[in-house]
Amino acid sequence: MTAGVRWMPVLACALLAACIVPPASPPAGFDLQAHRGGRGLAPENTLAAFRNAMRLGVTTLELDIGLTADNVVVISHDTALNPDHTRDAQGAWLPAVGPAIRTMTLAQVQGYDVGRLNPDSSYGKPFATQQPSDGERIPTLAALFSMARERGDERIRFNIETKVDPTRPEDTAAPEPMLRALLAEIDKAGMASRVTIQSFDWRTLALVGQLAPDLPRAYLSTARTLRDSRWTLGLDAASFGSTPLLVQAASAGGKAPVIWSPAFNDLTSAQVRQAHALRMTVLPWTVNQRADMLRLLDMGVDGIITDFPDVLADVLRERGAARSPG
Repeated sequence: MTAGVRWMPVLACALLAACIVPPASPPAGFDLQAHRGGRGLAPENTLAAFRNAMRLGVTTLELDIGLTADNVVVISHDTALNPDHTRDAQGAWLPAVGPAIRTMTLAQVQGYDVGRLNPDSSYGKPFATQQPSDGERIPTLAALFSMARERGDERIRFNIETKVDPTRPEDTAAPEPMLRALLAEIDKAGMASRVTIQSFDWRTLALVGQLAPDLPRAYLSTARTLRDSRWTLGLDAASFGSTPLLVQAASAGGKAPVIWSPAFNDLTSAQVRQAHALRMTVLPWTVNQRADMLRLLDMGVDGIITDFPDVLADVLRERGAARSPG
């Protein structure tokens, strides 16, 4: 074997290594959140989605929780089984909305497969690139914490939404029992330093301020919820002049950081400036188009919640490269 031949494997390995691009971390201080684990890429709110999001290097896993009949905290956006992505034990798609999670035990909840989108449903059309993962079950919050711990990922954060609707109280557990069960799981896993609790129902967040004042709170809002004081802790949004001022009033008395998470289309540059002047973080949801991501970055938002964390990561890389000398 000649010297040139001997070096060929080494050269090939070096070239291969140069072509492998590791996951890029978001810029310091910017919060890249994978909505429901990144449902544009993997089945929403499943361990497969959260695992994939961690591989991509996101800052935060955004997720939703509910409470089963036996008081187990599970990860689900829907308060009842969703036929758009749920199959029964025989592999058949649910013909209609299934039972409420609050009425089922954990064993019953996990008898269903949530590992792919129903191809006959319009729900999944925006997520045509989602990779199925058959056999995925609605996970417990404890299982997600355990997976993060087993992966040795001490950086990842969790933005946990309590799915409570003050206009439909019969659909879920009440805010306080749900929150107490959630706090117990957070304490058991030792994850308090890595958790934010968010909710559209600001009663939950008032309870967080009382029961766990060190936890950051994220005040979710839409134009619809701001018009109904049942969502905003009884406060009349119209009397405050702006949503940042409303959030400031609703969050009074807490000592942890306050986040305002508006629907991204409702957000203006002036609101971002005002929220920052009030020492709030601004974290809009759910932003899936590159043009919207760029526009929000120009506004100076502190993070973005997206179904496509890979797209946002690319936008952040491009934006960082454009700002870097040379």
